[in-house]
Order: sequence, then structure tokens, then C-alpha cells
Amino acid sequence: MTRRNFIFSLLSLKVFFSSFFSSKNAHASDPVDVKDIRQWSSKGYTRVAVDLSAPVEFSNKRISNPDRLYFDLKNTKISKEINTTLPVGDGILKTVRAGQFNQDTVRVVLDLEEIKDFKVFMLDDPARLIIDVYGHKKAAKTKEIVPALTTIVLDPGHGGHDPGAVGPNGLYEKDVVLDISLKLKKALSENQAFKVFLTRERDIFIPLEERTAFANSKNADLFISIHANASPNRSARGIETYLLNWTNDEESIRVSARENAISIKKMKAQMNKFKSEVSAILGDLMRDNKRDESIKLANYIQNSIISELGEKYSEVRNHGVKNALFYVLFGAKMPSVLAEVSFISNPAEEKLLSKEDYKAHIAKAMADGVNTYAAAMPSEQKVAGLKKSAGTGK
Repeated sequence: MTRRNFIFSLLSLKVFFSSFFSSKNAHASDPVDVKDIRQWSSKGYTRVAVDLSAPVEFSNKRISNPDRLYFDLKNTKISKEINTTLPVGDGILKTVRAGQFNQDTVRVVLDLEEIKDFKVFMLDDPARLIIDVYGHKKAAKTKEIVPALTTIVLDPGHGGHDPGAVGPNGLYEKDVVLDISLKLKKALSENQAFKVFLTRERDIFIPLEERTAFANSKNADLFISIHANASPNRSARGIETYLLNWTNDEESIRVSARENAISIKKMKAQMNKFKSEVSAILGDLMRDNKRDESIKLANYIQNSIISELGEKYSEVRNHGVKNALFYVLFGAKMPSVLAEVSFISNPAEEKLLSKEDYKAHIAKAMADGVNTYAAAMPSEQKVAGLKKSAGTGK
């Protein structure tokens, strides 16, 4: 090979690799689509969800004259189909607006009426930016004469096109937990001091962020998400109840990844990437005493289920109360837990979950746990209401 041909070959190789890597990098940095904006309002609280084609990094800032809060989403482009202006007018937000701020940034603007605080975090698969905005609570004008009801929101997991875990004989988690939730609502409603709502009462799909927003919109005192567990190990069985908290436990991460509908790898990546946002959420829970109350609620429910089932069935295993990062509990303003009421992946427990009496026992046990927790609530007003309605005389 001549010197000239050798140099030409090197230059050709350089051009090839330069083209290959520039093409690869261009593909890797393709902009993320901002696909939609959704919003839910209630007294003192508004949740905004920005739907994305992939998770993104973002920054935010509050500015005045007029008062507004904006979020700059990096490496994004706005979809042509999106409604770029969303009127709200709920006393907290006037409008939510979105637009292409520059070539690679979409800016989402919240025009503010009056807010006390806000929290923001990213969820994955599907990707969405969640913005929770809190207004100032208005002081009551008149003193209540009748004791306040305890509002409880029950959340049957999955639904619609999302069956949840599927047992070895084809039993769907979505059907089991809906049946248990309906039975639990009936059992709780026997206490006249309780007002009970379900996030779904039929076989429909509801996004995780909408379930939490529903509980907040009802100004719920308690939020209980109900699921059936699953494991690659078919012999795994038992009951466990979770509350929202950071964890390094592999099994808890596996369970939360499954209920969040993402892979374990993505769950760990999400935990690391958005650690500051999650830490802020957990910090608020501790400051507002919601974490301590969630621990109490989880223990009452867990112990009650184990006690009830243990009297009637053999091999009931108590896995206790655990911590995990469940998306459905993110942003809940009240004590909240997630109960895994048996392993649908275990053939024996799947068979039990298909039986009406087993599901009725679980519902009764959960109701007993909630009643015990509510009777011990710190509010004297609610304790008085519970005693009067339930006629305990204690």
C-alpha cells in the first residue's frame, strides 16, 4: 500500500467513525415529547401532571408581577396535539400553560392565585412530572357541633387493561383486590363515624397519580391501597403491609417496582436520580407526623389480618410492616399504607384468594384494624364521634 493510499484509508476511517458516533449521539439526545397536561383540584390542593415520552431533568422558579411558578423541562419539545392552555380557577391556580421556550426547552407555567407551598417529582413508565400545589387552609367560621367524620379512601390496585399479577391458574390481582375493597367498604360503613370512598368500584384503569389526587380531593383522613403480592418463587406466601419510606431492602424494592409497573433496574435508577425530590416528600411526612401515623395504621392492619387469618387458616406467614417507594403513596396528605394481602403467585394462596370467605375474612380483619387505629386517633373530637357512633362506651 502506498503512503498516499494509507493516508486516504485513515481519513476514510475517521470520517466513518465520526459519522457513526455523531449519528449515535444525535439519536441518544433526541428531544423528549411533552404529550399532555392534566390537572385535579380540591379544597386547598391541586395536582398537575405533565405527561412525557421519557423522564427529563428540570428546573423551576417562582416569579412575581404576576405571581407564577414555572418549570423548564430540558431537551424537550411540545407536541402539536397538546392543549397549551388549561384553565383551572380553583382558588390556587388560575391557569396552567405550556410552550416551547427555546429550541430544546419546554416551559410549563402555573399562574398562581394563592399558594402556601408546592412539591414536584418525576415518575416513570409512563414518564410524567407531578406538581402538587397547596393552598392556605381557611379557618372555620363556626365551631362544629357534630363530631367530624373520618373519611377513608380505599384504593383497589390495577384495573382495566392492567390486570396486576396473574396467578398460576389465571386469577387476576385486579379482580381479587376490587372484591376485597368492596367488602371492606361495606364493613367499614357499619361504623357511622366513617365516610368511605373507593378510587374505583369497577374494572377500569386509573393512573397511580390520579388515585392519590382522588384521596387528597376527598380530604381523606386515611388512604389504604390494596394489592395481592407476587414472586418468582412460587412457594412465597404471607401478608405484609407497607408505608412510604426509603429502603435498601431488595425484596421491598422488587415489590414496589412491580406495583409501580417498572423494572427493578428502573426502580433503582429512579431512586438514585430523583433522590432529592423523594427525600423532600419523606421529610414533609416526618414533619407533619404523617409517617408516625402511617406506621401505626400499618401495624394495626397487619396485626389484625394475621390474627384473623391465623385463627382460621394454617401456614399464615407474617412478613410484618415494611418500607418502600410506592408511587401511589407519593403526595398523599394523610396517613397512608399499601397492604399486600397474600401471594397470588402461590398456588395455595391463589386458591384461597378465589374463595369468598377468605376475602371476607381479610376485609373484616382490615376493618377491625382501621377501627382500632381510629379509636386511638389523637383528635378528641373524632374519638368522641367514634364512641358515640359505635356505642363502645369505652
